[in-house]
Amino acid sequence: MDIITSHLNADFDALSSMIAARILYPGAWMVFPGSQEKKVRDFIKDFHTPGIKKLKDVDPEKVKRLIIVDAKSPDRLGPLAGLLARPDVEVHLYDHHPRGEGDIRGKLEIIQPVGATVTILIEILRKRKLKPAPLEATAMGLGVYEETGGLIFPSTTERDIQAYAYLFKCGASPKIIESYRKAGFGRQEISLLNELLENSRDLIIRGLRVKVAKAAAESYMGDAAQLAHSIMDAEDIDALLMMVSMEGKIVVVGRSRAPEIDVARVVEDFGGGGHRGAASATVADMPLEILEEKLVESLKRHVRPETVAGDVMTRPVVTIDFTATIAEAEKMMTRYGVNVLPVLGDSLYRGMISREVVEKALFHGFAKTGVMGFTVTDASTVRPETPIGEVEALMVERNQRFMPVLDVEGGILGAITRTDILRVLYEDYLRRSRIPPGETGLIRPHLERNLAKNIKEQFPDRIVQILRLAGQTADELALSVYMVGGSVRDLLRGTRNLDIDLVVEGDAIGFARVLAAALGARLRTHERFGTAIVILPDLKLDVATARTEYYEFPAALPKVEVSSIKRDLQRRDFTINTLAVKLNRPNFGLLVDFFGGRRDLRDKTIRVLHDLSFIEDPTRAFRAVRFAVRFGFKLSRHTEELLKSALEMDLFGRLSGSRLYEELRLIFKETEPAAAIGKLAEYGLLKVLHPAMKKDETLSGIRAAHDALLWFGLSFTGEPVDRAALYLMALLSGLGAEEIGFALRRLQVSSKTGSAIAGGIEKAREVLAKRLAAAKIPESAVELYEVLNGLPIESLLLAMALAGEEGQKKAVSRYLLELRRERPLLKGADLAAMGFTPGPLFSRIFRAILHERLKGNLASRQDEERFVRTHFRPSTSCIS
Repeated sequence: MDIITSHLNADFDALSSMIAARILYPGAWMVFPGSQEKKVRDFIKDFHTPGIKKLKDVDPEKVKRLIIVDAKSPDRLGPLAGLLARPDVEVHLYDHHPRGEGDIRGKLEIIQPVGATVTILIEILRKRKLKPAPLEATAMGLGVYEETGGLIFPSTTERDIQAYAYLFKCGASPKIIESYRKAGFGRQEISLLNELLENSRDLIIRGLRVKVAKAAAESYMGDAAQLAHSIMDAEDIDALLMMVSMEGKIVVVGRSRAPEIDVARVVEDFGGGGHRGAASATVADMPLEILEEKLVESLKRHVRPETVAGDVMTRPVVTIDFTATIAEAEKMMTRYGVNVLPVLGDSLYRGMISREVVEKALFHGFAKTGVMGFTVTDASTVRPETPIGEVEALMVERNQRFMPVLDVEGGILGAITRTDILRVLYEDYLRRSRIPPGETGLIRPHLERNLAKNIKEQFPDRIVQILRLAGQTADELALSVYMVGGSVRDLLRGTRNLDIDLVVEGDAIGFARVLAAALGARLRTHERFGTAIVILPDLKLDVATARTEYYEFPAALPKVEVSSIKRDLQRRDFTINTLAVKLNRPNFGLLVDFFGGRRDLRDKTIRVLHDLSFIEDPTRAFRAVRFAVRFGFKLSRHTEELLKSALEMDLFGRLSGSRLYEELRLIFKETEPAAAIGKLAEYGLLKVLHPAMKKDETLSGIRAAHDALLWFGLSFTGEPVDRAALYLMALLSGLGAEEIGFALRRLQVSSKTGSAIAGGIEKAREVLAKRLAAAKIPESAVELYEVLNGLPIESLLLAMALAGEEGQKKAVSRYLLELRRERPLLKGADLAAMGFTPGPLFSRIFRAILHERLKGNLASRQDEERFVRTHFRPSTSCIS
């Protein structure tokens, strides 16, 4: 006998999961271990649901397999929990609740984070091509709909929506689902609801509003969970704990819409279970007042601490010494892009000075006056443990845009800005409004999404283990570590990028040493820059200290200083590259998005972080084009305007040629370099190389070179080609010799590279104009070989790309694929063994052999030996 069961006081997810399981396990009995919610009982009665047996009909000795759905705690199985102790009973488990201590273990365990357990079973049915009947599909639809709150609960996943849609293909009745969804309250339910509201109290626990309600209903057998839903919908609360005494027992129902309150943890103390947002328990009868106090105590233990200043503050903070002048303050504010500077004396906080005050002081001629004379010394400050609500109130009441966070001794630990407060308020708004992530059309703040699942799915297991070890190492060293850059960007794009960069808030080199030791890896450090490389046989981890940077003048190389993760991300080029993932164990996988990078990924937009981006580093214009073409994105309108302004200000003329050359080399490595060069031409960036460069001519050469390179790659010769050299030759091929020289000097390429590029272009032109002129294309293999032999592969491909005649292209392709690799099979040692003396004669013999092979007269080693013996004699050097 196979038994399918679920938890006590079964809801629609339990019933629908049992129905789906019965399709997977034909002939199994569906047995409830206890009661069911009223609507579930009504559905079973109304539609005579087959396969359901009473608990008293089960002979425990005959049970060989126990299939458990939507439950994994033994306490929730009632009398059927006794079967778990029998070694001859095979347990299969299907659930969507997170694992906990003491959970049931089975031979088969399918536990996945979806909105409804029945979603998991629907997916299995689809995979096995087991189509449910219309009534079965309707019941399953009720399970998905109820458990996900009509597909709008934050726990709802894409998989739930797809499963729900599939059920309608199977004939699920939306009319029946709607009728049960709208099932109203009768007189008894309304009376009990009123009693619950009258006997309730509101608690503020760590800044969160919790309602605790209780009522007695000796004969009530209705749907307590539905009453809880009604209270949550009607009240502006973060969580509800509801107790209903009935027939010698008490049903406890918990509901939560705050991530800080996990009601499943609360009811676990009373033998119940569920998930973070919805849970229940059935306890033995006792005075409701006593149970209420126990629940509140449990709630206080399990509620996560509210947000405090230390969670929100930015650190480290740019500060200024009280002995500095107003002029120095203005220079520092401009360098770091800040509007407020805390003033320190003997490393302790003395006050703060704002940009507005500094500018007024400069206007009145106080440039050389000390900042202390203009410092605000009575501004409010907070400690790291100050609740964020209190910080918010202080900033509003004092009209204070900048809140220093101090330690006990008065040293500055960090600061909270108005932007930080707005981020917290927005999080709170989304939570209280019960808006699921991503439903507002806006991107939620930096703690909106956890990418742990994405990491597990897209990265190899070994990489995931290394990232978790990195988080564990940081925890042990009291540091924060983040994965940043392209690997995070591509993680959200759904592509794998194993170029792992880690940023540490603190001592990155010390962190890297400990991590390398734990991995048994080699370590390379750069003390000057605060960076390290952890080297494994098949992987390199770049580790850097979180830092900020400033530019002393336009197009200069940046100056770098230690800073926070926020400022480290802020120094990057585009918003899509400012994403980070925290690796510390408590928050492993949390997405950090201060600058809307995820939004721009979704909108396929390249956007700079600030208006001076191209002024500070003009090479970002070339990177913007490179990323736009690689990902199929567009530059935002404002980014395009800033790029045009940078061109008008001739900032690219200040850019060093070596940096410009490196950006071009990176573009040439892209899959579609011609498209990138086309975009550069559209924006006028090619004229940075030489004003005479023409868009159409340049694009034609690049595209032709790209096609030639693809053709050569598909020829399976396996010979390496210097792609960058070929593309640069094609890029400059429309210029004259003097103009090419000017462009190469502009790029500051080495004399060797410059000669190779200029010489390669000249050789390609000479091939087309002289050696393979339309009327002189050699027809014989020997002549063609002699005409093209010795030319660099890049020059030959460029000649092929620039060829105007089809005959020229065929001649080059014939040489590359058929003739170029032709070689004599005999070696010098072979000739010596035949009696020939090494010297000039060897060269004449090999040349003669090669020509005969090109003519097709020699096919084997024996043919070559016969040819040599026939036409050459060891005692002479003449050909007979």
